Amino acid sequence: MTPAELAALIRTVLLDAVAAGEVTLAAEDVPEPRVERPRQREHGDWATNVAMQLAKRAGTTPRALAEVLAGRLAAADGVAAVDVAGPGFLNIRLETGAAGELARTIVEAGAAYGRGDALAGHVINLEFVSANPTGPLHIGHTRWAALGDALVRLLRAAGAQVTPEYYINDAGGQMDKFGASILARAAGEEVPEGGYAGDYVAELARQVLAERPDLLDLPREEGVAVARELGYRLQMAEIEQTLADFNVHFDVYFSERSLHENGAVGEAVERLRAQGHVTEADGALWLRTTDFGDDKDRVLVRADGTPTYLAADAAYYLSKKDRGFDEKIYLLGADHHGYVARLKALAACAGDDPDRNIEVLIGQLVSVAGARMSKRAGNIIELRDLIQWIGSDPVRYTLARYPADSPLTLDGEKLREQNLDNPVYYVQYAHARTRNASRNAAEHGVTREGFDPARLDHPADADLLGALGRFPGVVAHAARLREPHRVARHLEQVAAAYHTWYGQTRISPRGTDPVDAGHTARLWLNDATTQVLANGLAVLGVSAPERM
Repeated sequence: MTPAELAALIRTVLLDAVAAGEVTLAAEDVPEPRVERPRQREHGDWATNVAMQLAKRAGTTPRALAEVLAGRLAAADGVAAVDVAGPGFLNIRLETGAAGELARTIVEAGAAYGRGDALAGHVINLEFVSANPTGPLHIGHTRWAALGDALVRLLRAAGAQVTPEYYINDAGGQMDKFGASILARAAGEEVPEGGYAGDYVAELARQVLAERPDLLDLPREEGVAVARELGYRLQMAEIEQTLADFNVHFDVYFSERSLHENGAVGEAVERLRAQGHVTEADGALWLRTTDFGDDKDRVLVRADGTPTYLAADAAYYLSKKDRGFDEKIYLLGADHHGYVARLKALAACAGDDPDRNIEVLIGQLVSVAGARMSKRAGNIIELRDLIQWIGSDPVRYTLARYPADSPLTLDGEKLREQNLDNPVYYVQYAHARTRNASRNAAEHGVTREGFDPARLDHPADADLLGALGRFPGVVAHAARLREPHRVARHLEQVAAAYHTWYGQTRISPRGTDPVDAGHTARLWLNDATTQVLANGLAVLGVSAPERM
């Protein structure tokens, strides 16, 4: 019996008690109860405080309501005993067979176990990374690359329809400086003031020259434009490859420049004007964002007629809205705190509800202890260097393991260590150990035929089943809170329960002992653990190794 099935059973018992006149409640007031593991294992397998939640509405005391529910629950199939504790907690002990059936449920569900419908019906655009295409991805982009992709996977696991999107900042003066820097390097000159340094620019210049040997013969303005476009294409290709190496995938790469070229920026200004939130002062057009909590109004179009970044942001927001994304999530770095009120106000000016249609998440900076700066890119740490040095899995897992708003320092050498003090190794080793145990069981003739869940009668069996049973609830809760770290921490609890279980029970017989039903049952539980660890690691974008 899964926690969800137990919660459904408790609700059915409540409804039956209402129908029998034992509890005074309207059927629509009966919620889906929450069940959780008791802090002290001897109190039972699961506990619920539903009687304490509903007693006042039912016109009775929590303990009296709990007594009514306890009598009915105790008579249900699969329930061994129900005790009323304290002011009205219900402690529930399942029959061994009912508890053990969870192993079958997990194995048969496979990759679907843990996936649910908590966010079904939510259509979300999730924008993250969105680095300028004028240089390589670096440590400043790494946290949101890992967390953003994990959040996409997490929201999808909870039933949401999610489109991950990368906004390419390919408009504005920085692109011309980029082109001028490449052209200068191609000519063997220093980059212009305010241009882009680093050996990667020289590398781009060599590639651009190989494609356009006539580059240096072109008029300067044309040469800058050619260098800009070819360098842009080459740099974006490298960015996409680095992200793929980091196991990060985007459904959409959206060009800022396209908003200017197709007239979307001007159209956005007019749409906001039609909403009544655009005013003119000092020859410029202003968006009255102070109407919605911003600290000052913002310029949309300067007095000389050139649109500001906010105008492009407005066009981009409206594009997401027009493409059918009811919810828009922006993942921004710590240096973008000032954008939160601005984006919220922009959503309101566009006619949306800023508390529902837009969400802005801010991530703190990440530093790396003992890391060398990139010789290729200058005084930054490149993401691809981190991948080569530490590995994608350790970096991704560690970044997903902590709340986004907590400052974090990665210790590269510790993350490379292959011992149980390293959290990613600890969890991955648990998965590999389950696979090895399954292979050993097969060599000893243990199969999954004839599963008797009642044979999972050791206390360690119950502890491991409890950790596995909580996984779907953890996924749903983490998705609602936008906190992938909850999945990582739960996987560590599953791994700990498994390592303890492995040391206290037997999957394969000793020596020449015959295979019995206990070995079969524990093979099912072993393989259920394999599935939960694999599913959880997949949510984080981390591999589940077969061997270590």
